Amino acid sequence: MFMASHTSFVMLAALLLASPSWGQGLGLDMQKPENYRPAGMLILQERTIPYGKEVSGIYAIREANDFPNGKRLKLWQEAVNDVKVRNETLRCDTSAPARITSNGSQLVMLELNPGGFVGSHNRLSHLIWWAACFPEQAGKDPNNLQAIARKLGFSGNLNEREHLLPGNAR
Repeated sequence: MFMASHTSFVMLAALLLASPSWGQGLGLDMQKPENYRPAGMLILQERTIPYGKEVSGIYAIREANDFPNGKRLKLWQEAVNDVKVRNETLRCDTSAPARITSNGSQLVMLELNPGGFVGSHNRLSHLIWWAACFPEQAGKDPNNLQAIARKLGFSGNLNEREHLLPGNAR
């Protein structure tokens, strides 16, 4: 009898100790992705979801040496208990502004229209594009950047399209 109850107690204690909520109650935040954000990351979007926050940010922004007006960066997408980091490429020129990313299984090329309409479907792409291509506009609402886009030479009348490309995701 003692052995069975002792074993049950040990199993219950192990389950409680392994529970993330129990560890968080003691200040043990090993499971929180925010503790591992890279230094210098620029947070572009943060929203509250059930059980926590969803955060998107960029870091390691650099010139793309293989094409003019290009940028390369890392996109950090953080959920309550998950982080995805993707390598991204941007075209910052006025003739074909674009974001090349991944959906996890395919490359995705997004043709952008700086200075055009920005809704929930393309907001993150525009936040990333403006922050990397024109850092002085980082964090600003893309819907309020029409005049700046025109000054920079963007018409605001380009068609936005999404192309799924075969190949390995990056």
